[in-house]
This record gives sequence, structure tokens and C-alpha cells, in this order.
Amino acid sequence: MKISAALVAASLASASAFVPAAKAPVTTQLHEDFGFLRGTSYSFDDTWVGDGSECISEVGLEKALNKEGLRYKMNKTPEEAAECEPLLGLPGFTVNLPLIGETYLGPPRVDSIWEALGFTATSNNEARQAEKMKAIEKAQKAKVGVLGGEGATLRSKWLEKYGYPRLVGSGGIFYADQLSTDKEAMGGFNMGKSGSIWPVPENVAKGQYGGDKGWGMKKKGPAVDGLDKVNM
Repeated sequence: MKISAALVAASLASASAFVPAAKAPVTTQLHEDFGFLRGTSYSFDDTWVGDGSECISEVGLEKALNKEGLRYKMNKTPEEAAECEPLLGLPGFTVNLPLIGETYLGPPRVDSIWEALGFTATSNNEARQAEKMKAIEKAQKAKVGVLGGEGATLRSKWLEKYGYPRLVGSGGIFYADQLSTDKEAMGGFNMGKSGSIWPVPENVAKGQYGGDKGWGMKKKGPAVDGLDKVNM
């Protein structure tokens, strides 16, 4: 019995000798490239501290979008929300929280309870609609096509040779989704096409059938490529 007790004590003593020492916490920030590519065009520097740094933070991304008047996650911008009263007239207040900073606590400032629940919420405000129109115009006037090739000037050559203008290859396609909240017809791919399964609001119908962005685009004048021959 004495021998067994001595062996147990010895084993415990030897085991404690091999317990690893606690390591100091690592405080150095490690980027995805571990700093090996820092200073090159392949580094992640801009992801953390440069122009693209807001993309790694939802708060930063929201602020960057709001700065341009765009909504984040279908939420109204601060300027848009300020025009609405708190939902159901319930009280709200602003507090300064540790780490977070100034924070609003209370009911959302929205047009209706349906928007608060997400049913009528949308990211398609006027600023986003304006961006879609800019993108459509940019595609129409593209100077560079696929893989750096010829842009809009290529379309008339393709139309003459193959019977269609090759909008995609010449950088002439931007899909602008046609939504019921659009003030102007967007027309989807902007190729003068039509089609609908369910009844749609009038402003959506203008992007279809005989509307300005539907078949009417071809009836009233040149389509998105601006080529007169497309009417023949």
C-alpha cells in the first residue's frame, strides 16, 4: 500500500512538470495575406484601412451607402426616416452607449406598420433608381466591350453582318429590375422585350408590351443600341 501511494505521488509530480505555460495573448493584427503582399495591388490593405474598408463592417457599409442617399437592407436613410413620425406615435429616445455611441431606442420611423414588418419595405428609393438609369446610359454608350474589345461602335457592324447588334459583347447590357416602386420604366435588360404572368401596376406595364421600354421601344424609335435599322 505504501509503495502504491508513493508511485501515485511520483506520477502526479512528474505530470505537473509537463503542464505547458500559459501563452501571452497575440495582439498583432494579421491580415489575410499575412503582410507578405503588403504594398502590392494584391494585398488586403484597402480592405482594412483604404477606400474599401467599409465593406468589412455592416455599420460602415450602411454609412457609406447612406452618404450616397442609398438604403441599406431596405431601411430608410436617416434623412428619409426623419420625415416620418415614430410608428404608432410611440415614444423613442437617443442614448449614448459604451463602445456603440449614439443610439436610437424606440419604434422605427416608417410610413406604415407593413413597412416595419418588411412587406412594403424596399431599397428602391429615388437614389437607387437614379443609379439604375446611370448604369443603363453607361451600357448604351459603352466605349469598351468584352475583354477590352470594341464597344458601342461594334453594334452596327454586327447588325449588318449577323442581323443582331451583339449588345452583350459590346458592353451594352445592364439589367435594371422593373419594380412597382419605379417612377420610370426600367425595362429589365432594356432590349425591348415584353411578357408578364400576373397583372402588374401601370408603371410596370410601361416596361412591357407597348410601353416605352417594352415592344414600344422598337415601335417608337431606335432600341437601346440606337441603331435605326432595328426598326426594319
